[in-house]
Amino acid sequence: MTTDGLGRAGMYAVGALAFAALLSGCGGGTGRAPAARSGTPQPVVPSGAGTPAPAPAPVTAVPTAAGSAAGAPAAWAKWNLKPLPAAPAAPADKPVKLTATGAVPVLSDIRTTDRVVFVTIDDGAEKDPKFVEMLTDLRVPVSMFLTRDIVKDDYGYFKPLQALGNHIHNHTVDHPAMSTKPADVQKAEVCNAQAALTQQYGTAPLLFRPPYGDGANTAALNTAVQQCGPRAIVLWRESMQIHDMQYQAADKKLRPGDIVLAHFRGPKDLKGETMTQMFGELLSRIQEQGFAVARLEDYIQPPA
Repeated sequence: MTTDGLGRAGMYAVGALAFAALLSGCGGGTGRAPAARSGTPQPVVPSGAGTPAPAPAPVTAVPTAAGSAAGAPAAWAKWNLKPLPAAPAAPADKPVKLTATGAVPVLSDIRTTDRVVFVTIDDGAEKDPKFVEMLTDLRVPVSMFLTRDIVKDDYGYFKPLQALGNHIHNHTVDHPAMSTKPADVQKAEVCNAQAALTQQYGTAPLLFRPPYGDGANTAALNTAVQQCGPRAIVLWRESMQIHDMQYQAADKKLRPGDIVLAHFRGPKDLKGETMTQMFGELLSRIQEQGFAVARLEDYIQPPA
């Protein structure tokens, strides 16, 4: 398996820590062990992986005039935000090069010197039309990890977000802690979500994120992901709460290439805050540290 430029591997605690994560919702950060920030990822190499699923369709980058996050200044003012720096052009030589077969890598960040971070949003529970308006105005790229049974009541909500160039990825059928499930159930969670999302959105998800990050470095889950089609497991370095992020780094600072986790959440889960208010707070925290938001998929080369 090619591991050139994969960044630092996400090392994940299971067992008791996984159940602590359950208490904090999908990947709040309190239940996961910090991942090492140096060295080459060491993905689990399962035995008996079976016949690999077909590779996902190639990722197509959607360019903007000056990289990502290129919304006009007036658009940022509309949402009472300071503009983010424009992201640099997508690298021609992708830091992450995925293979069509074999064990999939586990990514918590992308190895790059670009002063960028990558925003990912999970689940799909809150379907606020104002958030679609916000992203349409600001053109901030996000990667969406959707849970089938959470989004199936309104698959259409996410299509305008996809039309902006944002990619849809796999976050299981019904959001279980994967390490608590037998291998056949893990496979069904990944494969059935993969099939539904491919049918609804026209492109097979390239990436997979396990709920709570649970089981990310286990052989059983790696095998299930291989069999169902995604070619990498994606974790995170920071997780957005309501007004600020939880950091794995002791100094509570972003690093180039960090993957940031947020959720489709509304007032019920955000103590009265809306999805757009939470997302605005996230962008402000990123802007304060002088980072741009780049498109995660622009830094990943899918299998040939």
